[in-house]
Amino acid sequence: MTTQELRRRVIQVYKELLYLGREYPLGYDYFRTRLHGAFAVKMNLTDAKEIEEGIKRAEFVKKEVEAL
Repeated sequence: MTTQELRRRVIQVYKELLYLGREYPLGYDYFRTRLHGAFAVKMNLTDAKEIEEGIKRAEFVKKEVEAL
């Protein structure tokens, strides 16, 4: 998978999580800052496998937030 495709997927899952965070029990601001921090920690990843693992983790978190 190319870097452009990975970048597009990361941005897409970030936007989806932001959208789901509107209804988070502790509030949108709390969710947004935590989400931004989680993505910022992984910002410097360059290995495609590590980025894929991060995307899979974000998809898991998305399912958990949907279940709330």
